[in-house]
Amino acid sequence: MKSIAELNAIREKMKNKVVIREGEGAIRVVVGMATCGIAAGARPVLNEFVKDVTDAGLSDKVTVTQTGCIGICQYEPVVEVFEDGKEKVTYVNMTAEKAKEVVEKHLKGGNVIAEYTISNK
Repeated sequence: MKSIAELNAIREKMKNKVVIREGEGAIRVVVGMATCGIAAGARPVLNEFVKDVTDAGLSDKVTVTQTGCIGICQYEPVVEVFEDGKEKVTYVNMTAEKAKEVVEKHLKGGNVIAEYTISNK
């Protein structure tokens, strides 16, 4: 068993990652993490969104969460972006590299990357 000091250190290290997944930001990023999504590579996509949103200083504005099956398994990994007052954006066939680009261009810059969306398939 770990000491209290070691457990507290782990807790502090992981605090930002937990907060970002439970936040109340105006933008919500939802990654499909059902077995179909996980098998297609959704875990690295989720981890990249959490890391990049934190690194970009967007934690107060963007919440990253996960959900079960989104229902379009042939397009996994699937990521939905919900913004107050805007239509939902569904990104498909996501990778960690695409997630980096979505954070930079869409979440930070406000520009949807149309070529990664379901409407472009």
